[in-house]
Amino acid sequence: ILLPENVGKRKAQIAAIGQSSGDLVLNVDSDSTIAFDVVSKLASKMRDPEVGAVMGQLTASNSGDTWLTKLIDMEYWLACNEERAAQSRFGAVMCCCGPCAMYRRSALASLLDQYETQLFRGKLSDFGEDRHLTILMLKAGFRTEYVPNAIVATVVPDTLKSYLRQQLRWARSTFRDTFLALPLLRGLNPFLTFDVVGQNIGPLLLALSVVTGLAHFITTATVPWWTILIIASITIIRCSVV
Repeated sequence: ILLPENVGKRKAQIAAIGQSSGDLVLNVDSDSTIAFDVVSKLASKMRDPEVGAVMGQLTASNSGDTWLTKLIDMEYWLACNEERAAQSRFGAVMCCCGPCAMYRRSALASLLDQYETQLFRGKLSDFGEDRHLTILMLKAGFRTEYVPNAIVATVVPDTLKSYLRQQLRWARSTFRDTFLALPLLRGLNPFLTFDVVGQNIGPLLLALSVVTGLAHFITTATVPWWTILIIASITIIRCSVV
């Protein structure tokens, strides 16, 4: 459909869903390219009526452009094949990402009003659509899952400034919608509670370790080797799966 003006992703989604007729709705971002078999692989997972949404594996289409795009491509691999894969094991992927996500239209029907009228600081929200829609799907009692062999390539930031701006926007969504997800966690596997809490306090702990390391260096004029060793060890362990 062609809308008369740019009304944002959320309103465009709602307009498109309202004019659709099938029971499966595929969301693909404008800067993303899906493999030829993505639709069939996602639809196959949706044969289970308890599944309300699924997502594919994200890759960076411009991974060879800069050192940053290479790192983001690795970050996407880890996010999909560690985090999302683990969440999917328990039927609760916490965010079906926008570049490639399929939803059950009949499940969306009762959620669109909540989705459209979400407020943030007293105003209609204009960010965090993917995570919020996924949380609403989980609250409605549906499973959300990850399909690793449904591959989509998306353009990622190639400068540090644009990357930090993107991450700030995503962080706002993560922190905000975590509070919406808290009531859900009681009925889900304990691993998901650990994962959601870790997502939110992990960056804070990392920042704290950097600050304390700098404070140690300034006050004692010695290198905080234990802090450096711990951060390096965590990085090596996390990246060794690639």
